[in-house]
Amino acid sequence: MFELLEGGCLCGAVSAPPLDAGYCHCRLCQRSSGAPVLAWMTVQAADFAYTRGTAAVFFSSAQSQREFCGACGTQLAFRRRVDAGTVDVTLASLDTPTRVLPEYHIWRQSRLPWFETADDLPRHADSGPDTHV
Repeated sequence: MFELLEGGCLCGAVSAPPLDAGYCHCRLCQRSSGAPVLAWMTVQAADFAYTRGTAAVFFSSAQSQREFCGACGTQLAFRRRVDAGTVDVTLASLDTPTRVLPEYHIWRQSRLPWFETADDLPRHADSGPDTHV
């Protein structure tokens, strides 16, 4: 259904086909990226692969981890710590980020009041449609 997308960081180290994509406004994404919002695509964990090297892992909560390139520091992925069925991959780190279009905004309850987008995508105060396990 979707084509395999590659990229991942300044060194290029991720390969996976997307299920969906969205913008996350949660405070953890803001703090981990230094940006007001992070664009993610969701992929099946079984389809996700690092094509080079090994990711560094930071446990950002009791349930979740964030994965970074150990060489250049780029944030690459977010997943549950145990039994992750899906992985979220940072869209802008792909070689061709324009091939995946965000479909919604989630965790708008944490949106910074000085940041707003001009799109017509659905907006959700919580996780909204991003319920992949």
